[in-house]
Amino acid sequence: MIRPRLTAVAAGLLIAAGLPPWGWWPLTLVGLALWFRLLEDVSRRRRVRRSLVVGLLWFTPGTLWMFDLTAAGWPVAVIVFSLLAGLAGALTPATGAGRPAAFAGAVVVMELIRWHVPFGGVPIATIAMATVGTPWAISAQFLGSLFLVALTILIAVAGLRATRDPRALGIVAALVVGGMLLGHLGGISVSVVDELGVAVVQGGGPQNTRADVCENRQVFERHVAATETIAADADVDLILWPEDVVHPSTTTALTPSRCAEDLLRHDEAVGELQRLASEYDATIISGWFERSADGTANENYSIIIEPDGTIGDRYDKVRLVPFGEFVPLRSFIENFSDEVPGRDVRSGTEPAVLESRFGPLGVSISWEVFFDYRARDAMNHGGLALLNPTNGSSYWLTIVQTQQVASSRLRAIETDRWVLQAAPTGFSAVVAPDGDVLQRTAVSEQAVLFDTIELREGRTLATVVGPWPMLLLALAALGRARIRLRSRA
Repeated sequence: MIRPRLTAVAAGLLIAAGLPPWGWWPLTLVGLALWFRLLEDVSRRRRVRRSLVVGLLWFTPGTLWMFDLTAAGWPVAVIVFSLLAGLAGALTPATGAGRPAAFAGAVVVMELIRWHVPFGGVPIATIAMATVGTPWAISAQFLGSLFLVALTILIAVAGLRATRDPRALGIVAALVVGGMLLGHLGGISVSVVDELGVAVVQGGGPQNTRADVCENRQVFERHVAATETIAADADVDLILWPEDVVHPSTTTALTPSRCAEDLLRHDEAVGELQRLASEYDATIISGWFERSADGTANENYSIIIEPDGTIGDRYDKVRLVPFGEFVPLRSFIENFSDEVPGRDVRSGTEPAVLESRFGPLGVSISWEVFFDYRARDAMNHGGLALLNPTNGSSYWLTIVQTQQVASSRLRAIETDRWVLQAAPTGFSAVVAPDGDVLQRTAVSEQAVLFDTIELREGRTLATVVGPWPMLLLALAALGRARIRLRSRA
């Protein structure tokens, strides 16, 4: 009894070892193979118990950052995710030739559920993140990140078989090469239409801080100062600022006596951004956070300011962070915590694009980049690139920030687009369409990332079809395995 439990512990830890910030993806393959082996020739009850242990050791380190966001919610999330791992174990048959495909199908169903429920989904610590650095990650262009998950599991299981039968190495090679070819096939309709000189601005400052009205001016001025390091003759068309770094107070708000400087006001912030746009003859996209006009909610949005000072299109964040930007079951949660936001953020309703002088630019604000359907929405509305203004300055450790970079890599591959990620204290990054991180800042540094990116049009197959083909394939694999077992009985 002890050995299977220790193996389950090892499997969960090995799967987690592939996640950012650790990133040792070969260990994730070993962990998945061990998990598959644990489910062989045992009862459903044992498959569930062993999978629960795998889940606990996978999700505890992979979601540790949540403790600082919601100490009460973190263990609940770990338990819920582990129960879903138990569901995957229950769905995987103990015997039969269809076990590998059924296991892949069960984990796909598990991941799909996590990506959509509860509270709109919490797609963190995913297998797709752990394997975005693999040679076959390009397969996500074919049928999305769920296809990458399924392919990775089949490769892991074939690798396990190869430890007993070297001929199975041919299956591993076929899966890797086939996945790469399908990935490239999924992006054949995408083409380059133009190039853009870009500057991604990171103002710097301390990590793991909470919002403070007295600090809003300093945050804004750090980003102004960073922008002013751009050479006057730099070939820059677009300057991207992070989420929530323009956080003005209302006109009537009084400056608290504890603040060293007057509060930042809306008109002052607009004027400074217009000045910078004019001086650099560049479009500036900046992230704002303000009280709504009716005072009942907050608004988190990005706006365009053109070189002539025109305030252009606006995009309000749609997919909000549970317990960070909105509080599910607020009246109940407030009985246990006095640190929940006083007002929820009002969710946007518009397509995930900003119309600019260059054409439509896709935008996923912060948390939204974890959700493949937000990037699909951007591409389905003509997005030529994908922007990810974010703010991870309040988070503990760097787990969530590195997982966000991994998510930006996944979205780049799925959509075959360049992705620009801008964060006030890190990590900011420039990601190529193949998922390669060309540049990335360090935590807390003040920096500007310069690059020339391609604007692309057309949609990958993954963008066109979404998750439905993979869900149907997963259910078909599970159903086929069950029919085979019944026919043998």
